[in-house]
Amino acid sequence: MKILTIKKKHILRATMVIVFTLIVGTYSTSFGMQHYYKLDFSTGLVTATTLNVRSGPNTKYPIVATVKKNEYIRVLAGIGEWYVIQTEGDYIGAVSKRYIKAIYPNSSGNTGNNTSGENTSNSTQISNNMNSDEQEVFNLINKQRTNNGLSALKVDAEVQRVARIKAEDMVANNYFSHQSPTYGSTFDMLKSFKISYKTAGENIAANSSNSGAVTSWMNSSWHKANILNSGFNYTGIGVVSSSKYGKIYVQMFIGKWHKGDRSKLSHFFWFCRKEYIKYERKKIW
Repeated sequence: MKILTIKKKHILRATMVIVFTLIVGTYSTSFGMQHYYKLDFSTGLVTATTLNVRSGPNTKYPIVATVKKNEYIRVLAGIGEWYVIQTEGDYIGAVSKRYIKAIYPNSSGNTGNNTSGENTSNSTQISNNMNSDEQEVFNLINKQRTNNGLSALKVDAEVQRVARIKAEDMVANNYFSHQSPTYGSTFDMLKSFKISYKTAGENIAANSSNSGAVTSWMNSSWHKANILNSGFNYTGIGVVSSSKYGKIYVQMFIGKWHKGDRSKLSHFFWFCRKEYIKYERKKIW
């Protein structure tokens, strides 16, 4: 009987080593049997009155932050029935996906108030390689962000150039869509111009006035989500005259990696792995 007991202990320990090895080997992509997976959206809208952000993808994990209803959050990845998110307060944690509405900023293009007639404004070249129309839109967008407690966007010179090219392409080829017959999708276009980003989005509008274009965006949940997305920190705006609409507007958004972003996400995954190992160890022993 003693020999059998020793063998049983050896078997249990060997099993634990195997489990530990499997966990370590799959750390970067899984949490236990639940796998991290990429998402086709980066912004979510909170639907619960108050939603707890936890340090792991289960209600047994401690609460690290809370988010409120109708708050836009940055969604980093999925894990089972949970999303890994980053809050405006820079916390990274997990929330139940049932209380998050996925926002796909580039899946719908709202035209705003389409009007006919010629452009009545004289666009003069000013700072940041922006003309006066683009600068006004830029200021109006940042006013919306600061009014909602977000930091102002900065102009990225290359994104600014690409947004202008996209607006010119829309006028020249007589289309109104996020999908360009010349450059492809917004993401294809950014890639072809060798612009790197962590997350990206685009708003387009056809309107006779700058304030009208911004108002139409703010009245659309899809476009408002882009404007109030805390994950975006740089932008570029193209405004081009159109005999058909008055003006064509293109605003591109990108989020660049901040120093420490990757380490924060790695820390979250490391914490999940550590907690899972502790959990499995209790089950084995």
